Amino acid sequence: MSDFQTNNNEKERAFLVGAGIRRARPLLNLEDSLQELGLLADTAGLEVVGQAVQHMHAIDPSTYIGSGKVNEIRESIQEQNVQVVIFDDELSPRHQRQLEKVFGENVKILDRSALILDIFAQHARTREGALQVELAQYEYLLPRLTRQWTHLERQAGGGAARGGVGLRGPGETQLEVDRREIGRKITKLKDELERVRQHRSQHRLQRSRAGIPVVALVGYTNAGKSTLLRTLTQSDVYVADQLFATLDPLTRRIDLPSGRHIVMTDTVGFIQKLPTTLIAAFRATLEEVLEADLLLHVVDTSHPNVLEQIETVEDTLAEIDMPAVPRILVWNKMDQWVDIPLPQRINGERYAADVSISAYTGKGSDQLLEIIEDTLVSHLRKVKLLIPYQRGDLVSTLFETANVEKQEHTEMGVILTVQLPPSLYERYRQFQIGK
Repeated sequence: MSDFQTNNNEKERAFLVGAGIRRARPLLNLEDSLQELGLLADTAGLEVVGQAVQHMHAIDPSTYIGSGKVNEIRESIQEQNVQVVIFDDELSPRHQRQLEKVFGENVKILDRSALILDIFAQHARTREGALQVELAQYEYLLPRLTRQWTHLERQAGGGAARGGVGLRGPGETQLEVDRREIGRKITKLKDELERVRQHRSQHRLQRSRAGIPVVALVGYTNAGKSTLLRTLTQSDVYVADQLFATLDPLTRRIDLPSGRHIVMTDTVGFIQKLPTTLIAAFRATLEEVLEADLLLHVVDTSHPNVLEQIETVEDTLAEIDMPAVPRILVWNKMDQWVDIPLPQRINGERYAADVSISAYTGKGSDQLLEIIEDTLVSHLRKVKLLIPYQRGDLVSTLFETANVEKQEHTEMGVILTVQLPPSLYERYRQFQIGK
């Protein structure tokens, strides 16, 4: 059962709140952003029954929105029996505390970040995904503990002597105890995720040694990445028409038209205002993107805000310091497109190519595979290598994984003129001769 369902399986009723700050330049306008927030609420299992917006010169330091609008919303949620109020932007602990006082203890106050974290918690299907979400939740919760414990008075130590748990030191509040406990949990989760990261790194190293190029799927949430992976591999990849249906990275092998192989990895979708705690917590997952030889940026061509979604993804890639690897822009969902021109291509220098497809019907997938292969080949690095005879294993691997143009036997070893993919270049760099 969802966290937002009552005991009789009825969805909790939610009310959305959006604020437009003058001189702010958000990617989406207020109306479109609230519509997206409504989709997030629906994905989380809530029933949206109303919304309110306010245009302001600046954020109110106490209640985020103005006191008049707060009172107006309070009346609306009482009339409509609302259990959850969701703000479209991240609230400070003070905002949450003051809003809870006004709306009452029976009304939950969430912001966009908390809502996304709840969706991630519902959709995490593997141990790794659960660890990443739990870490993000604790890091989000830590600065907000004040709102839960302000009613407690400072207590003296000696809890164990009086039969208590004995966790508090002299003069510690319950808040301080909780902060320390959450700090320990965060440290433990980070240690576990570091082990996951090292395990992933070993797998990537094995792929690199095998010379198999890695192609990573990136895109706005619900752009169709998982559907594309399922179509290209004819496998049982989980697909759902909802936001953040896929959290855990999934890698599949794909044959290119020439017979060469690649591995394609599907990762978590991006969204505007993605919580920074999530980006940090999903570092192990996002490293699959950072180590890729090629990015496929999948976009929902039929979405009215497709250009803004493209910009959001590019901003997120920049935030995680994505290396300068070739990118292909994949205009997906052409089966839902009508006979009007495609959106104007943006920043053509950023993309090596673009292609229009329908991952749902499979139309254009053959052309996409050809473009993937052409792009990988065009970005091969031509080098001359001197491989000692005692490293015949490296020579064999090069013939299996790279384009060997010329071979010459000398007293020092085998000189090979080869075209290397980015994933192999670093491994053979020490053997490079000449320029």
